[in-house]
Amino acid sequence: MTISHAAQDMGKWCDAITGVEGSSGYIVLLVFTILGYIWINGGFQTNGSSKHVEEEEEEETPDPPRNFTVKQLRHFDGKIDEKTEDPKAVYLSVGGTIFDVSKGRDFYGPGGPYEMFAGRECGAALATMSFDESLLDDMSACETLGVGDKAELENWHEKFEHYRCYPIKGRLVPDAKLPSPYRTISIEELAKYDGNNQDIPTGDHLGYATYPIYVGALDKVFDVSFGGVEMYGKDGPYQRFAGRDVSRALALMSFDPKDVENTDISDLEEKQVKVLKDWVKTFEGRKGYPIVGKLDKKL
Repeated sequence: MTISHAAQDMGKWCDAITGVEGSSGYIVLLVFTILGYIWINGGFQTNGSSKHVEEEEEEETPDPPRNFTVKQLRHFDGKIDEKTEDPKAVYLSVGGTIFDVSKGRDFYGPGGPYEMFAGRECGAALATMSFDESLLDDMSACETLGVGDKAELENWHEKFEHYRCYPIKGRLVPDAKLPSPYRTISIEELAKYDGNNQDIPTGDHLGYATYPIYVGALDKVFDVSFGGVEMYGKDGPYQRFAGRDVSRALALMSFDPKDVENTDISDLEEKQVKVLKDWVKTFEGRKGYPIVGKLDKKL
């Protein structure tokens, strides 16, 4: 039997089943439509999971949300990093929510039409469609917007999060909302910020991406939730340091509980004191962790 004869027999069979003359053509069209739909939506299912789901599972786990200072945010301007010689990521803040807009580098990166927004809080500028630099990094300007401009601000947020699908990296905490670096923090108060609180911040920390995580070193207290959540937060490798004065442990480069729990540094050698000061310098400079108080201790 030739292929043409087989096709004719198949056509007669389809007509007999459906009662419609020429129905075989419609059936073929339907079959191809279904196959096309399955292909577009990720292929056939295997063991209850589609190829599309498997690909999603292979994606990297996103970083936990973190807090940013204005100075930290300014780093992510898309320019070449002098240390690595690689382009930096492009972040911007919309009403305090920080997005990674690196996928839109042509717009927000160096040379792009919106490059002035890179590494800046630009909610008020976007809401009013303004390039006035005085509106940048001004969170209070977002709070005083008119009804129409507030709606426009929400539209931008919606566009970035759901239409452009830019990843949310955390929240911008204005300098005015940071605690005074000159307040004295007791050991008991320090212990409250040990990285275990994963609730949505409220009260004095409303607007934060995550609750503060404090680490004491020398006579300073740093909030390491501004970039160190993975390391010092819940189940992080350095969480044992969170909520503590770990001057001695840092100086000795030690995880030994007796060093972590001991705050005395009077017997340290000169070399060990230098190591401790290097840690403090790293926290202040390279990491940019804000100083949120001082320890009640004599050095």
